[in-house]
Amino acid sequence: MDDQTLLAATAAGDDTALRTLFERHAPWVAARLRRVMPADAVEDALQETFIAVWRGAGRYRGGEDAGTWIWGTARRQAALAFRKRGLTTVSFDLVDGGVIASGADPAVTATRNIDVEQALAALGPGGERQQEVVRMVYVEDRPVAEVADLLGVPPGTVLIVT
Repeated sequence: MDDQTLLAATAAGDDTALRTLFERHAPWVAARLRRVMPADAVEDALQETFIAVWRGAGRYRGGEDAGTWIWGTARRQAALAFRKRGLTTVSFDLVDGGVIASGADPAVTATRNIDVEQALAALGPGGERQQEVVRMVYVEDRPVAEVADLLGVPPGTVLIVT
């Protein structure tokens, strides 16, 4: 069964599908997390990642590789773990795509080559809410609910901007 089908089954409540996704993806996710996190935090972040996959599988739309979607979830969980430890900045630049057999991770390559300030400036003058939302969600890896709380707007507003 392919990953997209497994995510759809997970969204429908199939815990066997989630277990299969875990068995398939947990080893490489953990290996990538170990490169940016203390060893004692990796297991917790991995567990939180797959809890988030379980809860959020219904939001997977199939437009991207399932592994990429799972890694995005892992990044957000790692960022949350860092914030809980009082750290505000996480750099995933240390993670190379060599961990995944398919080659370089396009997300890592893109983040290495992007000028974040230039991209944010394209959204309009500094200080605009849209720019702040994009920075919090995509640069700081904050969850939508947290961004909504911090900015005092409904989560749907954050989703529209992103």
